[in-house]
Amino acid sequence: MSSVQQQGQDTNKTPEKVILGRITGVYGVKGWVKVFSYTDPMEAIVDYSPWFIRAENRKNAAWTKVKLKAGKRHAKTVVAKLEDCNDRDAAMAYIGTEIAIDQQQLEELTEKNEYYWRDLIGLRVINQHDIELGVVKNLMETGANDVLVVVSETDADDGTKKKTIERLIPWTWNNAIIEVDMKRKVIEVDWDPDF
Repeated sequence: MSSVQQQGQDTNKTPEKVILGRITGVYGVKGWVKVFSYTDPMEAIVDYSPWFIRAENRKNAAWTKVKLKAGKRHAKTVVAKLEDCNDRDAAMAYIGTEIAIDQQQLEELTEKNEYYWRDLIGLRVINQHDIELGVVKNLMETGANDVLVVVSETDADDGTKKKTIERLIPWTWNNAIIEVDMKRKVIEVDWDPDF
């Protein structure tokens, strides 16, 4: 399973963007930027070019295309050099921007039971007794295995309001995860609803 998040499709028929990370700071004085990457491994973000960027707090803003000149893992982060970004001041202008690519730039998955995280978010989760457990809100890495964050709403005990229930289900094939049916948008799990 690959950890890439998804950005919604624009209504003006532009290609769908997939957010891969964000620019968080500058590195040195020659125009390099620090990147927080959502890819696994983190340095895989520099395998994509061009990038599309926009300010994180401006979700309706247009994406700007930038070409990646170089990039690498550096200690616990990733650093990148963008074309025409040649000094620290120019690099500072990129701080706080999201990094995305066109969906078509993603590698096509060919292995059975291999999914991008973004494709699993929003799928319904049911157990083997056909009890609906909720929908996938997110996924997280724990080291041993990835974990589905499944949320559902139910009536509160006093009946006056809704209560959100969050379940953490390990992404372990033939154990907790039985089947993923992308056509039905359902993940079948071996999981007790009381957990």
